[in-house]
Amino acid sequence: MLVRDELTLAEIERILHSETFRNSGVLRRLLRFLADKSLSGEADQLKEYTIGIDALGRPSKYDPRQDSGVRIQVGRLRQKLAEYYRQEGKDDPVVIDLPKGRFKLSWEVARRRPESQPQLEAILQAKPNTPRPAAALTWRLAAIVLAGLLVITTATAIYTGVQLWGERHAFAATRANWSPELNELWKPFLVPDRPLIVAVATPLFVGFQGAGLFRDQAINTWEEAQKSAKVEELRKTLKSSGIVPRYYAAVGEISAVFRLGKILNASPVNVSVTRSTQITQQQLADSNIIFVGAPRVHGDPLRGLPVPLEFVLEEKGVRNLHPRSGEPARLDDHYSGVFTLESSFPDNGEVYALVSHAPGPLGSGDIESFSANHNPGTLAAVEWFTQPHLAEILVSKMRKPNGEIPRYFQIVLDVTYKDSVPTEVSYVMHRELQPRMHSNPR
Repeated sequence: MLVRDELTLAEIERILHSETFRNSGVLRRLLRFLADKSLSGEADQLKEYTIGIDALGRPSKYDPRQDSGVRIQVGRLRQKLAEYYRQEGKDDPVVIDLPKGRFKLSWEVARRRPESQPQLEAILQAKPNTPRPAAALTWRLAAIVLAGLLVITTATAIYTGVQLWGERHAFAATRANWSPELNELWKPFLVPDRPLIVAVATPLFVGFQGAGLFRDQAINTWEEAQKSAKVEELRKTLKSSGIVPRYYAAVGEISAVFRLGKILNASPVNVSVTRSTQITQQQLADSNIIFVGAPRVHGDPLRGLPVPLEFVLEEKGVRNLHPRSGEPARLDDHYSGVFTLESSFPDNGEVYALVSHAPGPLGSGDIESFSANHNPGTLAAVEWFTQPHLAEILVSKMRKPNGEIPRYFQIVLDVTYKDSVPTEVSYVMHRELQPRMHSNPR
C-alpha cells in the first residue's frame, strides 16, 4: 500500500468517527463503500444500481429510474463532507471530495497550513521500495505481510490525535456538555495535583528492511520478535538484510483518544499522552493513568494492583471469574481475528469490551482501562464514558441503593460493528471491585 493510500485511509476513518457523521449511519456506509471502490480503482465503473444494492441495502428489484434514493444520498454525502471540512476537519492534512456527477472520491493534501506542506509533499512523493518477493514466498506469507500494511495507521494520524490535547479553543463547548453522570464517572481522575496520563496501545510491527511490515498478534515485544522462528523465516524468504521495530496505533484507538481529549479538555488536570509500553512503575505509583487498547499489546495493566478482579479479557473474549446464577462463564467474540487476504471484507463482527477502574499499585491514585480484542470495541467503550446520553444509561445501571456508584468497578459491553464502525452497543453486566485492606485511595 502506498503512503498516499494510507494517508487517505486515515482521513476516511477520521471522518467516519467524527461528530459530523455520528448520527448518519447510511452516509457512513456509503462513504466507506465509495472509498473502498475509489482506492481499488473500481469507482469509474460504478452504477447507481450497484451502489443501491451493495451500499444502501436496496432490494434486488431496485430500479434507479423509478427510485432516486442513490442520487439523493450521494448529494447528502457531498454536503456532509463540505460541512465536515468547514468545522471539525478544517485542519486535517488531507481533504476528501466527491465531485458532482461522479461516484469516485478525490483527495488532495490540504493547503491550509503552508508550514507543513513541504513535509507532506515529501511523504506523498516518496517512491515505494518493495522488491518482488522470491519465488519461494508462498501466497500465505505474502498475505501476512500485506495484512500488516493494511492495518497500520500513519504517523500523521497519530500526530493529529495527540494535537487534540492542545486545542483549548473547544473548552466552552465541551464544558457545556459536561453532565452530572459524566462528572460521577470522571471525578476520581480530576485531581489537579496528580498528573493524568493517557497510555495508548501501539502494537509492534516487525519492519523488514526494504520489504515492508509484518504484524503477528502473538508477538508484542521486540525480544519476542527477535526470537521468533516465523519472523526469521520471513526475513530469509524476503531476502531482507535485517529487521527493525515499528509501532503504530490503530484508527479505533486514535478515535478513542480524540473523544477522551474532548471530555478531558474541560478539566483542570494536566494531561499527557504516551505509548502504553513506555509507562514506568514510578508513573503507575505517582499518576492517574487511562489505558486504551488491548492488554496483549501493553501487558495486563491491572496485574498486581491491590484489588481482586471479576472479569479478564482473554484472546477469545471476556472470562467471568465468578459467574452468578444464570450468567455465562465466558463471553466469546465473533469476528475474523486474523487479517489476511482470505479475511472477510468489510470488517463486520461482534466483540466484548471491558472497562476496569482500579486503585493504583500503592492503593493511591486511579487506573482505568478501556480494552477489547478489536479496536471497534475499545472505541465503543470510550464512547459510553464520553457521550452524556450513554453515560446516563451506564450510571443508572451502576447506581447503588445509597445513590452512589462504585468507586472501583468493571463493566462488560457487547459491541456489534459494521465496516469497523460500532453500530450497536449494549450493557451486559458490571461488578463493584473491593480493594484489599491495605489500599488507601485518594
